[in-house]
Amino acid sequence: MALYFSIHPANPQPRLLKQAAQWLTDGGLVAVPTDSSYAVVARLDDKDAADGLRRLRGLDERHHLTLLCRDLAEIGHFARVDNRQYRLLKAATPGPWTFILEATKEVPRRVSHPSRKTIGIRVPDHPVMLGLLEQVGAPLLSTTLIPKDESEALNDAEDIRERYEHSLAAIIDAGACPQSPTTVIDLTSEEPVVVRVGRGDPATLGLA
Repeated sequence: MALYFSIHPANPQPRLLKQAAQWLTDGGLVAVPTDSSYAVVARLDDKDAADGLRRLRGLDERHHLTLLCRDLAEIGHFARVDNRQYRLLKAATPGPWTFILEATKEVPRRVSHPSRKTIGIRVPDHPVMLGLLEQVGAPLLSTTLIPKDESEALNDAEDIRERYEHSLAAIIDAGACPQSPTTVIDLTSEEPVVVRVGRGDPATLGLA
């Protein structure tokens, strides 16, 4: 049964974040609020994490998982970023955006797209999620918490507990968050391609 944390949304208690980080270190999946609905996260270096996230969501290996990073510098360690891409990332982060980029060798092959060798990357703008990333000290592998065969992301921790208390190690309750996924932009082509419109408005980045 999942451990349930109630954490302050603006000033998350470090001792509770440390506890949640330990569950991740022990190989668990944790539901965490972000600036674009709840996400399920796991350690990047956990060999079973990608399979666990995909199984929870009912996804195949071709679906991009996302790396949640603390800042632009960390993105550059896990994705190849040229000057053009960097300017766009700088304008959009932190925020409700996911960017598809070419993965570096630091990203395990089991995590990146099997044929394209790409990965989703983002810097969330939520104190709880950023605090957890600081406690872990490394990017976390994640996917938006959208139930299998449904289209709406979950944004209520009590609802998540009812549905997933036997599938997750922990649930962090910091109140409701936006019920909308990130906007996904593919940066692997010469021009940015908007793959999915979510909470982020592409027009604010100069994209149609």
